[in-house]
Amino acid sequence: MKDRIETYSPAETEALGEKLGRAAAAGQVYCLNGDLGAGKTVFTKGFAKGLDIAEHVTSPTFTIINEYEGRLPLYHFDVYRISCLEEMDDTGYEDYFYGEGVCLVEWAELVQELIPADAIWIKVERDYTREDDYRVITVRQEGER
Repeated sequence: MKDRIETYSPAETEALGEKLGRAAAAGQVYCLNGDLGAGKTVFTKGFAKGLDIAEHVTSPTFTIINEYEGRLPLYHFDVYRISCLEEMDDTGYEDYFYGEGVCLVEWAELVQELIPADAIWIKVERDYTREDDYRVITVRQEGER
């Protein structure tokens, strides 16, 4: 499966995240990649909304993992500051990845070796040459779920 979606505003990016959050099921891992400022946090806020999470969602840049309670638990990872795979062991990532919640992993390409084969990969790309908030968001899943 591979989908390419274009959004033209932060609200549209958030709405796409919400749509995917509504469809999320326990045990799924979503890998979110894109440059700094591409819209990953905006997407994640929508995703959390789709899981009926009322809390304010922030990027866990310094804590590595933020946990939120909703229709399903959301485990929001930001592995940008992980310097080696062994550091992921300290997070207990396996309990999250193979648990009953939903994981959303920002910068997942940095720990790709640890990501389950059936993960859903989302890439957010912003075109800074345009004056609007145009983004191309690619959603793909290689393994079967």
